[in-house]
Amino acid sequence: MRPDVVVVGAGIIGAACAQALTARGLDVVVLDRRGPASGTSAAGEGNVLVSDKEPGPELELAKASRDLWPEVAGDIEWEEKGGLVVATTAEAADPLRAFAAKQRSAGVDACELTAAEALAHEPHLNPEITAAVHYLQDAQLNPVKATKALLRGIEVVSAEVSTTDGRSVTTTGGVISCGAVVNAAGPWARHFGVNVLPRRGVVLVTTPIPGTIRHKVYDADYVGAVASDDADLQTSGVVESTQAGTVLIGSSRQRKGFDDTIESEVLKALARKAIALFPMLAQVPVMRAYGGFRPYAPDHLPIIGEDPRTPGLWHATGHEGAGVGLAPATGRLLAELLTGATPHVDPRPFRVDRPEVMV
Repeated sequence: MRPDVVVVGAGIIGAACAQALTARGLDVVVLDRRGPASGTSAAGEGNVLVSDKEPGPELELAKASRDLWPEVAGDIEWEEKGGLVVATTAEAADPLRAFAAKQRSAGVDACELTAAEALAHEPHLNPEITAAVHYLQDAQLNPVKATKALLRGIEVVSAEVSTTDGRSVTTTGGVISCGAVVNAAGPWARHFGVNVLPRRGVVLVTTPIPGTIRHKVYDADYVGAVASDDADLQTSGVVESTQAGTVLIGSSRQRKGFDDTIESEVLKALARKAIALFPMLAQVPVMRAYGGFRPYAPDHLPIIGEDPRTPGLWHATGHEGAGVGLAPATGRLLAELLTGATPHVDPRPFRVDRPEVMV
């Protein structure tokens, strides 16, 4: 075995990189210790969002990805459902409107709604909301199905990588020589020399109530939680349905290493904030909860590009909770850089030699 590229990590980012590289005629092998979508990608909600991103490089990557996803959407439960962001206090209304105005100037379809219009979109929404913005570009998919779809026809080998020099990888099954190595190991990417840490998130799942909640709905304070550097527990109200009718309730963020304990205080906080958005959820049973680790970069930007310290070693990581939404454009950008093609988005903000990223 001597592939052109070895991708370490069979999550959605690794899968998107492998798919984009294969599409450019390269022979790719993907390595993962547990198999496709067995880590972070299976522990999220499958969101493809532009609504939560400030104008800047991450939003540009998100818009590019949003345009690419329908091209690969097969049996991945793709839904162009749109998002509804609401303010639940008088103080939050003006900042939400100002944020939406900035996004509109950057090309995002963000439509301000009155409370009555928001209730027409979501009849079970708390009528006491003070402002709302409808994001038509927000979408949702099944991240496990999407990961497997991207990996279709690509060799995935079960192995754990111990070291790499950019031209070979040493694994539990031996040494694989190659032309390049892509670190797409998500929260475990620090093992390959970039400053990525795990940030824990938990999701509640209710019994099915099909058709009750139509969009991804979240409290405007979610945007601040995404951008926060705080290591302590942060929660915000996020509610959406799946095609099966179950309701996914988030969102929590907490830096606590790789401790995977699901804590009752987190579950209670999520439930309270979901009920504040949709009071009827107080009567809906919760079936289960699950959690996972998101790859957190200190400057909140993905890391995409070649490592200047180790020729042949490339990184595609640090997407935190936005990996599903950013995957297609990340894979395409990585493949463009690796093959010398013209990048479809500016790669400089995502470069590896940022002071916050190098370790």
